[in-house]
Amino acid sequence: MKKRNASNPSVKGAGHPNPAESLGKSPEGAAPLAPGLYVTATPIGHARDVTLRALEALSACDLIAAEDTRVTAKLLAIYGIAKPMTAYNDHNGERERPRLLAKLRAGARIVLVSDAGTPLVSDPGFKLVRAALAEGIAVHALPGASAPLVALTLSGLPTDRFLFAGFLPSKRGERRSALEALKINTATLIFFESAQRLSESLADMAEIFGDRPACVARELTKLHEEVRRGSLCKIAAQYAAQQNQALRGEITLVVGGAADGERDFTKLDRLIHAALEFMPVRAASDLLAEALDLPRRAVYDRALAKKKSDEAG
Repeated sequence: MKKRNASNPSVKGAGHPNPAESLGKSPEGAAPLAPGLYVTATPIGHARDVTLRALEALSACDLIAAEDTRVTAKLLAIYGIAKPMTAYNDHNGERERPRLLAKLRAGARIVLVSDAGTPLVSDPGFKLVRAALAEGIAVHALPGASAPLVALTLSGLPTDRFLFAGFLPSKRGERRSALEALKINTATLIFFESAQRLSESLADMAEIFGDRPACVARELTKLHEEVRRGSLCKIAAQYAAQQNQALRGEITLVVGGAADGERDFTKLDRLIHAALEFMPVRAASDLLAEALDLPRRAVYDRALAKKKSDEAG
């Protein structure tokens, strides 16, 4: 287990400057906060990971739209910020969006925050952004902490191509179907998962993906941060063995992508069989390679082998 004893998100370190002390002391001639929607990242754990721009926007805005106002209130209290807040989340989004848009049309400066990290990543914020853009309302992004990127950075897995897949379905059948659809993706895969379903999801991944490199990152930037790296099967076995132990916290899973030789051609072979009933090898392989985004030569070789096998049989 990897711990950072000085990273309690609710306590500011002694002797460190408080970024909030400089709020309101903008450079001479700096423009005040302009009207619009400010999509603002907040810490994923450690409160000192907030950016100066985020603190300035939170301090100068007219309203804060928060996924959970209780969570945001704790961050505001740490930095001595008092601003009106309203809840905006999956449960009230349809009702609250028109009200927020009306305020934005009237020139309000609204900061949108999630419980932790960057809004729009697995939360309903994108619907508000989309509606604001459709009406020509200014939308500003204030970047900052993001759990998927932090976990990817710590994983040691390839970062040149990655896919954030969010939360997997809670029902086992649907979860396994989602994993099957990702099985041949060669990019590094990033998932969110709850502590209660972690062991089950890891077991399904190990069975469907095979023994790939993986990383489980839990409670990132917090006091009890834990990062486990290793083979997917080994990590799955570790969590299965401690399934009866209470596991808490926010969890991000990072799994290596499929190697080129790992591609699952089961679906392709079925489609080749069907296509060869109606068209020649070249036409069938060109069509399927385009439809499935696969190398044309590889598809042609399998189609030709299938054709010869059928003729020989």
